[in-house]
Amino acid sequence: MKKAVIFIITLIFLSQVGCTKSIRYSEEEIKGFSPAIQENIKQGEVALGMTPQHVRYAWGAPDSLKILEPFEGKTREEWIYSTIGVVETKLLLFYDGKLMYIK
Repeated sequence: MKKAVIFIITLIFLSQVGCTKSIRYSEEEIKGFSPAIQENIKQGEVALGMTPQHVRYAWGAPDSLKILEPFEGKTREEWIYSTIGVVETKLLLFYDGKLMYIK
């Protein structure tokens, strides 16, 4: 019985951690961005064409960041975001400072 209670409390905690939304920016920091980018950031959404800074404001720091070999002389980075409560992983690929791929 005690193990069941601990298990349920743990599940509740993990589900709440995955739902927590924290603000990672101030209005002053994002005021120079286009209205569309500002709205994405406020909604916690990312979109193709965003810069790493935009994505950090929207989603925070990635759980994992890998610098890839340049392609055609342009930088490439792979960012991975993992969710604890519900198993979900998002992979983002930046090419030459712009978000080019979301999986």
